Amino acid sequence: MVSKLAIDGGTPVRATRLRGGFHGSAEIDQREVDAVVNVLKKKRLFRFLSEGEAESETAQIEAWYRQRLGRQYALAVNGGTAALVAAMYGINAGPGDEVILPAYTYVATAAAVIAAGAVPVIAEIDDSLNMDPADLENKITPHTKAVIPVHMRGVPARMDEIMAVARRHNLLVVEDVAQSNGASYKGKLLGSFGDAACFSFQQYKIITSGEGGLVATNDVAIYNRARMQHDCAIQFWEGAGSQQYNFVVSGENYRISELAAALVLAQTDRLEPLLGRFRAIKRRIVEGVADVQGITLQDVPDPDGECAITFTFFAPDAALAKQFAAALNAENISCGTMYDNTIPDRHIYCNWPFMMSGLAEDRRAPWKSPFYQGNVRGYSRDQCARSLDYLGRAIMIFIDQSFTDEDADLVAEGIRKVAGALL
Repeated sequence: MVSKLAIDGGTPVRATRLRGGFHGSAEIDQREVDAVVNVLKKKRLFRFLSEGEAESETAQIEAWYRQRLGRQYALAVNGGTAALVAAMYGINAGPGDEVILPAYTYVATAAAVIAAGAVPVIAEIDDSLNMDPADLENKITPHTKAVIPVHMRGVPARMDEIMAVARRHNLLVVEDVAQSNGASYKGKLLGSFGDAACFSFQQYKIITSGEGGLVATNDVAIYNRARMQHDCAIQFWEGAGSQQYNFVVSGENYRISELAAALVLAQTDRLEPLLGRFRAIKRRIVEGVADVQGITLQDVPDPDGECAITFTFFAPDAALAKQFAAALNAENISCGTMYDNTIPDRHIYCNWPFMMSGLAEDRRAPWKSPFYQGNVRGYSRDQCARSLDYLGRAIMIFIDQSFTDEDADLVAEGIRKVAGALL
């Protein structure tokens, strides 16, 4: 016999509300305090000083990522969006080019493409909620310069298939790892597949400095273009003996501060322990709902390598997803759908106002540029119907390192209870 749902007046499976919070910032302790104070004591607040550059916290972050990813070059910047913009300039994407990205990603991915003057082309997602490799191939045209696979909410994209498509068509690949720092795919760390990779240290991330980001690559030309874009004076800081370039990028200023870099550096040894905890919690939830009828779990291309910061499943249709989420929330288990501003906000293409509102000025819209000879003339809210179907049926629970085994078991119990009543 199924227990009466809390939403109908029954007793919730939990007495208190269970919700995920911030990951990295929740762990901040004396280490971060000491790291920031140490920078202040050194009075070395700017990276590019003529003396002591090896002591730079920014330089140490870059060295850590080079070693961790097996990349030759790393460039720390002041945000994940800045990393994406610098990477677009790094691969020399610009007016006349198309760059393919998934229908489900943070709006910054599309914004970075537009900032470089290129045209975003939106590909469908599949049941991993990441880019569908088959639709990626469908979207390639003679104007396609690059593809940006995005590893969403800790889940790796299907990198074998995506890289095969990209190499078959001679496309550059820029991985967006902003939401999956530390995850891997088939034993290889995310950020080590593409021609370049972008990371974020924003407040919500597993290791964080509030803001900050990083670009990694093995290509010296990509690195140098990205460096020029991240700092309009980079050649000045290099000094009189700097290398000679056969190109120039005017650049802006995306430098990360030494204080922010110190925060990231203080957290590097927390990454793996946090991932281990997330993965243990998610495995327990998955095992607890494995036999539940009527729901379908998100397909995770590499369950052993994911960050495991979310647990997502699909209801049979959108109406049931709304009902299910409302009932599960009433059981004091926080979850969300694309209808309550938890999954979507700025992460679903139809909510990207610059592209969807029709208000973009012609001279600011790369798809209206005289340099562009492709077929994109604008964007519509229903252009990726399959993606909206997946997202409309998806119910997402955020996983926190503070969850106990009992919390994981109660999540599973709540799902079983609601499924038994509604499905």
